[in-house]
Amino acid sequence: MNNYPNVLPPHEDAEINMTSMLDVVFIMLIFFIVSTSFTREAGIDVERPSASSATDKTSTSVLIAINEQGDIWLDRKATDLRMVRATLERLKTQQQLSVVVQADINSRTGDLVNLIDQLRLAKVKYSVAAKKQP
Repeated sequence: MNNYPNVLPPHEDAEINMTSMLDVVFIMLIFFIVSTSFTREAGIDVERPSASSATDKTSTSVLIAINEQGDIWLDRKATDLRMVRATLERLKTQQQLSVVVQADINSRTGDLVNLIDQLRLAKVKYSVAAKKQP
């Protein structure tokens, strides 16, 4: 006989059902994954020049950056100027392509002109990124 009335008998074990709690956690995880916005960066820090005619552009396909040393980064991967045209022509067959060029304010003009020449040879739409003047 049990002298303690509030203690469970030995054949009845108490268990916690975790199924509903796990369901809630997975639903929250899916919600945060779906609602997170992802931004694309060029791969290097570029100080863009400012322009009074600059406008915001929300959607781009490919980002190309040129730093002070003349290094070219295409979608976060360092690349050579000679590979830009071939890469863009390959990407152009897969989708409608627009390119945003992010040139550092201290980069050489000749590097930017050579890059734009490759973009024109690849026949892709492009724009040059700039900060909007206050």
